[in-house]
Amino acid sequence: MRRRAFLVALAIAVSLVATASAGTQGQRVAVFFLHGEQLGRTTRPGTHPVDAVRQLLAGPTETEARDGFRTYIPSRTPLRRLSFSRGVATVDLGRRFIAGRDRESLLARLSQLVRTLTAPQAASRVQLLVNGQRVSGVFPGVDTSRPISFAYLSRPNIPVPQPPPERLKPPDPHVKAAQLRLIALGYLLKGDADGRFGPMTSNALLAFQKWERLPRTGLLDAATDSRLMTAMRPRPVTLGRSGRRAEVLLDRQVTLLIEDNAVVRAIAVSTGKPSTPTPPGDYRVYAKIPKWWSTPFREWLPLALPFNGGIAFHQFLVVPAYAASHGCVRQSPTVAQWTYDFASVGMPVKVVTRS
Repeated sequence: MRRRAFLVALAIAVSLVATASAGTQGQRVAVFFLHGEQLGRTTRPGTHPVDAVRQLLAGPTETEARDGFRTYIPSRTPLRRLSFSRGVATVDLGRRFIAGRDRESLLARLSQLVRTLTAPQAASRVQLLVNGQRVSGVFPGVDTSRPISFAYLSRPNIPVPQPPPERLKPPDPHVKAAQLRLIALGYLLKGDADGRFGPMTSNALLAFQKWERLPRTGLLDAATDSRLMTAMRPRPVTLGRSGRRAEVLLDRQVTLLIEDNAVVRAIAVSTGKPSTPTPPGDYRVYAKIPKWWSTPFREWLPLALPFNGGIAFHQFLVVPAYAASHGCVRQSPTVAQWTYDFASVGMPVKVVTRS
């Protein structure tokens, strides 16, 4: 009898455990990593904000990383304590959370933490502690000595950056001849041949040099001048349907703007650096945003054309000749407005590793 009673009790216990497991199975918590210039939401198994913070500190999975998700929180950052009171989440982390001096990294990790803790509505503000102490002067432009909200981080605190005034050299017949060739080849537009060398012509030359695999100087040097005479107009890497589309060529750091399988314009861009690469694949422009604010990095992204979560074409004042962004496709102010006008919501975008 005792054995039978034991077996019955055991069966009931197993049933209760299975029921409890079934009750929590499928429940998930929201976790926020970086995706391009914005926060990207993922979900993980869990039921409590503690689960969300632990998953946040663990970082993206391999699958998430392949999809372009990144974390700026230093690995092995410990969670010491998490409590809630009157809408404020007080989270105590180890000193690794404030390690380093990189402005962008510090701001991004703070936004990840605040968004993850306020997403489930368990709190509206977050008080950060490090080893039990409040911190200040660590995150540029953000006062963390008191509780902060995600709305506070989302509020722009700087003006939209404006390109510096153009400084053009006097007209030069040699420059005008090169501009006419750049127009014929699809790097400049009709009416751009004024013979004056400035940022517009330099950017067009850079795009030409990238496509032709010449040294990326942005100057009308001898090698570039010679190639201009024999070069052909760029052609799409892949044939597509009729209409407008874009191809982002990661190896050349060039974007081709295409209509009915003909390249309308080729522009120089800077895509994601090795630590934050632009994921190859087929996407579509899902919005046109004249002024897009990057909450994680607290900076403006004018003339944004997002096509993959937080990854977008956008204007940027600093566009190196190499891949240097957080995953977005940076463009010079000399071409960004044109690309913005060319695109429409729904326009296909293909990101290609090798062309």
